[in-house]
Amino acid sequence: MIKAVVVDDERLVRKGFISLIDWPSFGVVITGEAGDGNAALELLRQQETDLLFVDLTMPGMTGFELIRQVRLRFPAVRCVVLTCHHEFDYVQEALRLGAVDYIVKTLLEVENADETIRRLVERIRWEDGNRGALVSGELKVMSADKALLYLPLEPEGKEAELFELSLVKNHPLISFQNLWMTPLPCRVAVEEIRRELAAVLGAGWAAVLVEGVRDQPLKELEEVLERTVPQALFYYTGEYELPKLIYGELKTVAGRHRPAAAAEEPEPLVRALNLRWTLERGAWEDFNAAILSRQPRQEAIAEFGRELLQSWSGLLMKPEEAAELALSAQRNRSWCQWKSWLRQFSGQVQQRMIELGMSKEVMFCLISAVNYMKSHAGDKINQGDVAAAINMSRGYFSQCFARFAGETFGDSLRSMRLELAKSLLRDTHAPVCEIACRSGFEDDRYFSRLFREHVGKLPSEYRAEGMGER
Repeated sequence: MIKAVVVDDERLVRKGFISLIDWPSFGVVITGEAGDGNAALELLRQQETDLLFVDLTMPGMTGFELIRQVRLRFPAVRCVVLTCHHEFDYVQEALRLGAVDYIVKTLLEVENADETIRRLVERIRWEDGNRGALVSGELKVMSADKALLYLPLEPEGKEAELFELSLVKNHPLISFQNLWMTPLPCRVAVEEIRRELAAVLGAGWAAVLVEGVRDQPLKELEEVLERTVPQALFYYTGEYELPKLIYGELKTVAGRHRPAAAAEEPEPLVRALNLRWTLERGAWEDFNAAILSRQPRQEAIAEFGRELLQSWSGLLMKPEEAAELALSAQRNRSWCQWKSWLRQFSGQVQQRMIELGMSKEVMFCLISAVNYMKSHAGDKINQGDVAAAINMSRGYFSQCFARFAGETFGDSLRSMRLELAKSLLRDTHAPVCEIACRSGFEDDRYFSRLFREHVGKLPSEYRAEGMGER
């Protein structure tokens, strides 16, 4: 039997609607009634219910809000709208929220009531048959071969948004920890699904079609999909507009996963910090191939982008250009988007090279010099040491570096040493005299005076403020 509840703020309307129809003849039993939305929700908490007849215009919680709450809290309950309004806008809004049908109270007569309820019951039984075919058994094994996965791309992505999809209205929505899944029947119109996803969810969600999930336990599905799908989707380069993944391949990837690999995966990114890929086509292709082969975590790619901007703003691009790149980086959701972003960064480097009138060889040497200076800022190095490290004469290096950095070698090295000192003050408890030495300053009094001159406070004051902010 289908258990139904009637919700209407007018008691006589409720009684009249219940008495109008021979419910048992359709396999329906009215198990309760409520005069407002809160009472209806309380009733649903207390008893099992399959069907809810909802009036739209109730005081307090409207029928629209009640339908929304029912979809969120009791997704297995179907809602049918009872309304005096048969304007299209009212009906459309109710159906958008998940109502399966609507009944215009002023048009409901003895002559047409039976046909209306018969149509409704047939639909519910048809849907129940399909739902049972998709997820079945005590072990919750998938009976469908395909499933549509939804991944929120923004922290504010909410499950409630998914209930606006027709797929979710007609099929179960299975909730995992960080993604949701809708089992699909054998035949699906992929293009139609793609259009609805774009129209309803927009850019706040990613969706992917996974095939080969039949007979897989939901517990195993959750473990494999949670571990592999975000990464696979990040690097997906297929031709389909709606990405397609094969569950067997995902399961193989999940089986190969080793915790130690996480420490090794940024290796292509570490090598790429030399920026050769920004100047040479072959180096760019090698870099791209290494990323696709090793597939670093998307968080590592984002950190790589942040490090590029932090290290080279002011040297290879104007601050406003770096700020624009930083803003666009926040919208990157795939390796394809990051690759386009890195092309833009490369374009800025090449534009800077043209402005300076330098060759690729000289430009790369100067980039290498800056990297060498940063990694050896705490050592006793001088201009001759750096020139020798990049195979340039001291005089030519001095001339080129001043044009490149917009300041002398000595000023640039001093700034790097001060940045190193600030990092040590924030991250260690070493005495100021030791930090001065580790930052390349032989005299700690000179270091303190220079630090206050450039930072605006003594090293001890800088450290105290940093500790206070933690």
